[in-house]
Amino acid sequence: MSGLSRRGEFFAGDESGSRFTGPATGDERLMLVGMLGAQRATLRLKCEGLDEELAARSVEPSTLSLLGLVRHLADVERRWFRQVLAALEAPPLFSSAADPDGDFDGAVSGPGMAEGAWEAWRTEVEFAERFTRRAPDLEVSGKDGWRGEVSLRWVLIHMIEEYARHNGHADLLRERIDGAIGV
Repeated sequence: MSGLSRRGEFFAGDESGSRFTGPATGDERLMLVGMLGAQRATLRLKCEGLDEELAARSVEPSTLSLLGLVRHLADVERRWFRQVLAALEAPPLFSSAADPDGDFDGAVSGPGMAEGAWEAWRTEVEFAERFTRRAPDLEVSGKDGWRGEVSLRWVLIHMIEEYARHNGHADLLRERIDGAIGV
């Protein structure tokens, strides 16, 4: 061996080793739910141990921050599971037609900001998990103004993609905050 080492140490929070334990074969719903759960756990891991630092922005002019990602993903969970699949009247929590980037622009440091965002995110994840568990099959569908009719299967796949993309952003944001790099 050459004795070379990595530029930084891997970030290893409490959930680091237990995130990807869902099935890799078998029932499709269990695999999709397991992979989405792993992506949600990755977001929590990337934010672990931070409070006010969650609002640290990436680079100007971007308003991207870990706190913004939590707020954004709370709104995304809400949209697909409450609004589209469950057909509930549930306006976004952090963005609006008047402030479409409110999820990121409003992610600022302050008392209770992080706690409020995490509570909203947990509430939406719990709703999504309950909805998915109770759905008779993956063909349950809803109407969306962007995609038209979408199935629970499509929403689960889309949510995995959404989290995976934003978890890549979270890697870079966390490294900028304290140098931690993750897996």
